[in-house]
Amino acid sequence: MSDARSSALKALLFASSAAGMLCASPVLASDEAPIATADITQDATTLSAVDVHGQRVKREPKDPQFVAALVDTPRSVTVIPQQIIEQTAATSLQDILRTSPGITFGAGEGGQPLADRPFIRGQASGNNIFVDGIRDTGGQQREVFNLEQVEVIKGPDSVYSGRGSGGGSINLGSKAPRLQNFIRGSAGAGTDGYARGTVDANWQVSPTAAMRLNLMAAQGDVAGRDAVDFDKWGVAAAVAVGLGTPTTLTASYYHLDSDQMPDYGIPLYTKLGGANGPRPDASGILDVPYDSFYGLKARDYLTNTVDSLTLNAEHRFNDNLAIRNVSRWSQTLNDYVVTNPGDGGAAQKINNVWWMKRGTKSRWNPAETLANVTDLHGSFTTGSIKHNFDMGVELSRETNKNASYTVTTLSGSACPAPLTGFDCAPVYDPNPNDPWTGTITRGVVSESETKSMGVYAFDSISFGEKFIVNLGLRWDDYSVDATNASGTVAAPVYTPFNGDWDFVNYQVGFVYKPTANTSLYASYATSSTPPTISAGDQNTGSGTGTGTTILDPEDTQSFEVGAKANLFNDRLALSGALFRLTRKDAQIQVSPGVYEQAGEAEVQGLELGVSGNITSKWQVFGGYTWMDSELVSGAYNNVNVGDSLANTPEHTASLFTTYRVMPKLSLGGGVYYVGKSFGGNQGGAGGGGNRIYAPEYTRLDLFASYDISDRASLQLNVQNAGDEEYIIRTNGVHHADVAPARSAILTLNVRY
Repeated sequence: MSDARSSALKALLFASSAAGMLCASPVLASDEAPIATADITQDATTLSAVDVHGQRVKREPKDPQFVAALVDTPRSVTVIPQQIIEQTAATSLQDILRTSPGITFGAGEGGQPLADRPFIRGQASGNNIFVDGIRDTGGQQREVFNLEQVEVIKGPDSVYSGRGSGGGSINLGSKAPRLQNFIRGSAGAGTDGYARGTVDANWQVSPTAAMRLNLMAAQGDVAGRDAVDFDKWGVAAAVAVGLGTPTTLTASYYHLDSDQMPDYGIPLYTKLGGANGPRPDASGILDVPYDSFYGLKARDYLTNTVDSLTLNAEHRFNDNLAIRNVSRWSQTLNDYVVTNPGDGGAAQKINNVWWMKRGTKSRWNPAETLANVTDLHGSFTTGSIKHNFDMGVELSRETNKNASYTVTTLSGSACPAPLTGFDCAPVYDPNPNDPWTGTITRGVVSESETKSMGVYAFDSISFGEKFIVNLGLRWDDYSVDATNASGTVAAPVYTPFNGDWDFVNYQVGFVYKPTANTSLYASYATSSTPPTISAGDQNTGSGTGTGTTILDPEDTQSFEVGAKANLFNDRLALSGALFRLTRKDAQIQVSPGVYEQAGEAEVQGLELGVSGNITSKWQVFGGYTWMDSELVSGAYNNVNVGDSLANTPEHTASLFTTYRVMPKLSLGGGVYYVGKSFGGNQGGAGGGGNRIYAPEYTRLDLFASYDISDRASLQLNVQNAGDEEYIIRTNGVHHADVAPARSAILTLNVRY
């Protein structure tokens, strides 16, 4: 263990002990009763309406833009609660979203950063990630230690979020101060050098004020890929005053520091000589051992840092009217040099051994966001008609810088003749410990500033107890002032681009309620995706067209019908939906030299979801998604027209379940199935396109929890228990990302 890692873990253990002493004998307000032991004892099998601190909660989105309960909201929304995050031993956004079928992740390639790139309903949604309702644009790989829940909105949702890719959005709900005294801590150890510690402490400092502190430190290797390691730590602190009063003010700070070895997986045969190169398997992925790692420990790195300050002010005028204002400043840095194993040129067979050159990808991408949201929400009645409404204004400014590195190798792994130079590796036996010395020099910097303003209004109109009309309308003004840089640092060439768009989006939904806890609905929603001329934008959209022509936004529309039900006194939620999504107006070449915004893609499908408790001992969370996708209109010479969309498997399913077999022992696990997923719609003989796909796979995870006492428990997670070898994703051009092998984690959870 390095000194830095050792210091971080020791500091976390010290903080845990100190917080425990502070909370062991809490000072309570005169009118506050001590928390009963039963209130803070974690039940490993109950997703109830009472959380682990005895507070009444519901699995509902927190944003006031949701003007109706989830069962009465006419669209697909999945809320992943904190208990599922903890039980699955999730540490990343990808871990969390595994439990929500229909979401996949794209590879970092084709100008996209090495960062979280979720695809929802076949649409790239990397720029549609929000933290507490505010867009979080910086490229990063997100942590979960400060999350209370994750909300996934599926389908076009520009009426909620402004610009978007049309597939949906993800909102990360942060932990907030409460009028309680508690501490929760965890210390985990596992295979592959895994070590992780967390602290979640809350202090009530007065009858109306509280503070909360979350700490995390972690390190380890990726199972099955020993050269890929990580080392990260984070802190989140929040102070709230006026809790339980009409006016509440909350200030919070979040910091994450992550240092890891980046991994571009294994190469595709198309870039190593195609039919004349090393042997592929049926999917087009190179037939090499899945533990093969082509990076260089002496050169490659990935650093993510995140800093965020948020101020949230809320005032309730009365029981039916409240106003909220949220301001945030955030800054992120995504900085890396990674070996791209399929980007070094064609492989050559020398003395009966296949040799290849290691290619590189790199990025230096700092981003800064300043945002403010103000909304007025409440309810009123006109005769027999009840309105639940929200209206507001959103302002933001996002600044992105983007540059790549020039990587020059001075000495290292020599190439056998007729290959020349350095950075060569045997295709079937690469060595990450190969020596390397050289220089890494940052190139010219592209910059962009994005400004946006959105004005929105929502109304859920109840006509008696049976019928609800859900309306939403939003107008956005979106502008980008960008400078794309090329050339060298000594002789840079700057090309300015700027654009200004305004667009209107809306949703209309009709709900019929057979009973108070069930609903049938139909809805229509739209979304707009402006051109991606902004440095660092992760959504896949149109560009600047031919020359400097600025394109119109792409439009997405969706029809959806569905049903929802809350059963067993709201302990179990069921949902089902049929949807059809159409994305239009992408620029395509309709004939040689002639371009029009006529590109079109379609996705239609079925989604089923379940969340909660079938019995008091049996917990379930998961669902199934079927998607039929097609590139309807592409370039006149595009071989992928009629093919399925990239990163859009036809079938996905997940189920995480636990059962309390004894008063102190719970057993369970998760099963996750993902069908065949094509790697890209690049087309052409060189790109591979939809000839390359990630094969279907089924993954099994195991879970066990044992209560040592009322305040301590042991939790065992075996991830990928069947040691399934599978590909998480492939970009269809250069590389395929390999999933972690089997691993085990034992965690001690304590609570006071």
